[in-house]
Amino acid sequence: MEVVAVDIGGTHARFAIAEVEGGRVVSLGQEVKLKTADHGSLQLAWQAFGRMAGCPLPRAAGIAVASPIKGDLIKLTNNPWIIRPSLVKERLEVDSYVMVNDFAAVGHAVAQLPDSEFEYICGPEMPLPDEGSITVCGPGTGLGVAQVVRHGKGYEIIATEGGHTDFAPLDGIEDAIVKRLRKTYTRVSVERIVSGPGIVGIYETLAELEGHAVASRDDKTLWTLALEGKDSLAFAALDRFCLSLGAVAGDLALAHGPTGVVIAGGLGLRLKDHLVNSGFAQRFTAKGRFQSLMASIPVKLITYPEPGLYGAAAAYAQEHTQ
Repeated sequence: MEVVAVDIGGTHARFAIAEVEGGRVVSLGQEVKLKTADHGSLQLAWQAFGRMAGCPLPRAAGIAVASPIKGDLIKLTNNPWIIRPSLVKERLEVDSYVMVNDFAAVGHAVAQLPDSEFEYICGPEMPLPDEGSITVCGPGTGLGVAQVVRHGKGYEIIATEGGHTDFAPLDGIEDAIVKRLRKTYTRVSVERIVSGPGIVGIYETLAELEGHAVASRDDKTLWTLALEGKDSLAFAALDRFCLSLGAVAGDLALAHGPTGVVIAGGLGLRLKDHLVNSGFAQRFTAKGRFQSLMASIPVKLITYPEPGLYGAAAAYAQEHTQ
């Protein structure tokens, strides 16, 4: 059957028509990306997508939302839309739907995509396991964390708020980063450092340690400079970011007891050419008595371009077409 897959973030809402069968995604059509600021609600954006599709939309929807899915009033971060789940069928003219957290949707994509959609980072070069737990973490505007539990009957997704655990500094530079961030935040969570905006605090701390005047630059500018290698301080901040991401991913792995780890998120994909050659792997495995255990875990990067959309369709397929 066909289903409309929707992935709603702070800036954009993405739509596509997917074909699902037997609890899985068979195909995902061309993505249509709409700016949320150009539309007053999900219903109006849905109708705009319908006009662009030029045909009646399927009466089923898999919807991923950048927000916890609780209660009958969902307010999105950095997006003025308000979604009332009890009114979704009426407003979107669908007979059935599934609504999941955006990173839970990424977990569904990890569970269903073939191994060819993942790229090796470190650990043994082997496919993700068919049995056991897979930790998924993705730096973006924040740090998304989910857990995929595979078993003989299929899989389960556990949405978590792992990005809000405390950051644990491991050397003097990270001590300095945390000390600087505490001037703004009483408590420094991992996503204050291991996320897109986190590079600002890293960069400013390195500038201070080097005795440079701290230039006020936003995270988008710093990521461009770092990834293009045009600014040595920004590039050093990128290296430090990869170190911290490795440490955090390893901590999450210990907490979940997984047999695999996947790095996701839009920023994760941009780091594709840097993670393998950075200190990510060393920090991931540097867990004292558990170093040999950590070295046995395959760590991969998801390269599928729209895992949120794919995962939204997969979530619907798992609930309605098994």
